[in-house]
Amino acid sequence: MIKFQNVSFAYEKGRPVLRDLSFSIARGEAVGLIGANGAGKSTVMKLLLGLLFGEGRILVDGTEVSKANLAVIRRKLGFVLQNSDNQMFMPTVYEDMIFGPLNYGLSREETERRVDAVLARLGLTELKHRYNHKISGGEKRMAAIATVLAMEPEAILMDEPSSALDPCNRRIVINTIRDLTQTKLITSHDLDMILDTCTRVLLLSGGRLVADGPAEEILRDRALLEANRMELPLSLAGRR
Repeated sequence: MIKFQNVSFAYEKGRPVLRDLSFSIARGEAVGLIGANGAGKSTVMKLLLGLLFGEGRILVDGTEVSKANLAVIRRKLGFVLQNSDNQMFMPTVYEDMIFGPLNYGLSREETERRVDAVLARLGLTELKHRYNHKISGGEKRMAAIATVLAMEPEAILMDEPSSALDPCNRRIVINTIRDLTQTKLITSHDLDMILDTCTRVLLLSGGRLVADGPAEEILRDRALLEANRMELPLSLAGRR
């Protein structure tokens, strides 16, 4: 579904952020992208969405990410931003959810069907006509996920989906992510959330891929994490 082939990128000449990065994500996989601040996680997301362009090739479902293909690529990918306020820009949840499908040319009837189906699936029907500025942070994060799902993307990218949530809303978001059947690529410093939602982990350090494997295996490796300026998930920290 997603393939990076020898991808490199630098914001400033001579100071690469990503160095010869290669990996593949199969359709339906749930993959966590982790690393310390400055490792290159956000740059990976921006390159995948065609917000930046570097060296090497990036493919989404066999289509190369290029300026000519952006419309095709962005119909295949849904992106949940870290700050839901930057994503929910219409007055109500309903208006946010219909904006994308209608602009992609779907009929009002099909759009309404999608909206109602997604809200019912997530248990958010009561939020449909609520004003975005009057719902809680957790509700807004869930509404942002619903907005992306209404587009019916083939893969979902998430940037720190559990940040700034209280424990109850964090658990709701985690359970929602686990139930999604789309291909998922999730960046987060919340390693417990990654452990709960992902079956595989990519570990970036200094713009390079230093580990790629089962989430349990990598997230239990104290030496590997500490060597790359990270710590064990809290749920594993007391275990040997």
